Amino acid sequence: MIFPSNRVRIVVATNPVDFRKGHDGLAALVKNELREEPFTGTVFVFRSKRADRLKLLYWDGTGLVMTYKRLEETTFTWPAIRDGLMSLNHAQFEALFAGLDWRKVKALRGL
Repeated sequence: MIFPSNRVRIVVATNPVDFRKGHDGLAALVKNELREEPFTGTVFVFRSKRADRLKLLYWDGTGLVMTYKRLEETTFTWPAIRDGLMSLNHAQFEALFAGLDWRKVKALRGL
């Protein structure tokens, strides 16, 4: 996955969303339900009810970018379903996006 920087903020919406939503629907959800600003460069990760799909939404400075991924043989490891957001570091996000258990990714100290 290509992002503008490793310093980008990555947050996961912990409640499943309607996967028929597109750019504008997800941006409205970010603003109205999650109380965040969708046009800041933050990467918003959304999960489906089936847990085998995710959507990403982020502002790259010129427009909204939406990415969709579906796993074929397994499901993503998601946090518990509840209202709100959860932050991931870049390594945890890479593991999530690859279909790995992001909870097992730890930052190395002193590097």
